[in-house]
Amino acid sequence: MQEQKENTLYTVTVYTENQVGILNQISIIFTRRNLNIWSLSVSSSAIEGVHKFTIACRTDQKTIEAVVRQIEKRIDVIKAFYYTDDEIIYQEVALYKVQTDNILESPDFEELVRRNNAQILEINRTYTVLQKTGHCDETRRLYDELAPYGVLQFVRSGRVAITKSTVERVSRFIELQDKRAERTKMVNAD
Repeated sequence: MQEQKENTLYTVTVYTENQVGILNQISIIFTRRNLNIWSLSVSSSAIEGVHKFTIACRTDQKTIEAVVRQIEKRIDVIKAFYYTDDEIIYQEVALYKVQTDNILESPDFEELVRRNNAQILEINRTYTVLQKTGHCDETRRLYDELAPYGVLQFVRSGRVAITKSTVERVSRFIELQDKRAERTKMVNAD
């Protein structure tokens, strides 16, 4: 991998067992290196019993490599990887609550929703809730466009990401570990 410049946005994926305290252990590694976690998302993965942390952080390549090595030293961590944006497909979800009275008075609101590929999730007399899926700059742009309508609340999810690779790297790692364990079992049985 080519050396990345300082302040590159990296996405770290961490595959773990679902254990109490693992989030704290991982976040401490970033804190000790004085790194701010830009985004964090945790969910189950495609592998039964394995959870996936998706962490976005700005730093340099040398530091992110050290962070990933340190994360992998945690006993409940199966494997960790880091990626640049060109190696992954990523999205986030944003929700916006705006004043219904303001949007009803605007002839341009429908066009704004369509242009941004947003969805209306709920409308009542007081507020309207919209949802936008996209990259950070897209969800931020919609927020800016909604500001004149009176944004009552705004929230974004953490980044969710999958690799562009046709092979799930953690699956390959687990397969190799299983084969090693099987060989060790056979050797010990002899």
